[in-house]
Amino acid sequence: MKYSKAQAKEYARDQMRGIWAAALNPFDGDGALNEEGLRANIRHWVDDLDIQGLFIAGKQGEFFSMSMDERKRNMTIAVEECSDRAGTIMSISDQNVSNVLELGLHAQACDADFVVVHAPVLSFCHDRDEVLFNYYKYLCDRLDIGIAMWSHPDSGYLMEPEQCARIAELPNIVAIKYSVPREMYVRLSHMVGDLIQVSTSLEDDWLDNIEELGWQLYLCSSPPYQLQTKNDKRMHEYTELAFSGRFDKARMVRDSLEPVRQAIRSTKPGGKPTAHGKYWQELLGQAGGFVRHPMLELSEEEKNRTRTAFEGCGLKL
Repeated sequence: MKYSKAQAKEYARDQMRGIWAAALNPFDGDGALNEEGLRANIRHWVDDLDIQGLFIAGKQGEFFSMSMDERKRNMTIAVEECSDRAGTIMSISDQNVSNVLELGLHAQACDADFVVVHAPVLSFCHDRDEVLFNYYKYLCDRLDIGIAMWSHPDSGYLMEPEQCARIAELPNIVAIKYSVPREMYVRLSHMVGDLIQVSTSLEDDWLDNIEELGWQLYLCSSPPYQLQTKNDKRMHEYTELAFSGRFDKARMVRDSLEPVRQAIRSTKPGGKPTAHGKYWQELLGQAGGFVRHPMLELSEEEKNRTRTAFEGCGLKL
């Protein structure tokens, strides 16, 4: 590893900066991971789009459909391709804590920078404070790598800011991807200061969170490689403008992307978000591929509507 457990928080403050994107995984028609397609995507994201870190094998990557060996291979490929050019944070989330630990140890062994673990589903459990603290402490005691919490509605509840702040005191808790209403992540940001990195995946709020909360990390979803091309890096541009304090100019650049956002929002079927994201990637020249069960593929009509919106959204190819 690149740091000791005691250095995890400091390392994260230095290295977790800028735009980190959550990778969709390109699968072939037979369900196999398209390794060459994934490698080409990573090179494009890092070298052409200046994305500074990648979130691997998460919900966007359909980890729930992958075997343990596939998830480990997914991590290894990402580390090989990112090398020293971009950071990596590996999703080791699983309902079985033995699988979480096994994946975490693999992430350490393959030289990943960080891991992320979402809050577990807690059936019949309504008083969650001690359960959640002990869950993350159990992992911190057994792993040296920096760990990010992840709270989202899919767990059946949202971790309260007070719960997150308590867990943030653990030595190798370094960040949280906090997929919650803005009031909650604002409150947590004020509570923890720079103890850990706080972030959410909504690109619409990224600029405001830099300006109002002093955030330095976008962690993370697919907009960084869906809103941008090699010749049109407006998300990167407005981020760097905001980091330099030029917020008026940054807002102008951010707002200019609204036709692209609207093209994506208006054509994304509610039941097929992953297939839509992959088809959008293909329109951009990236490797998209197929989804795995239980996710559904786009119909030809849905593809036609998406392609028409894409062609009129104003992205420079």
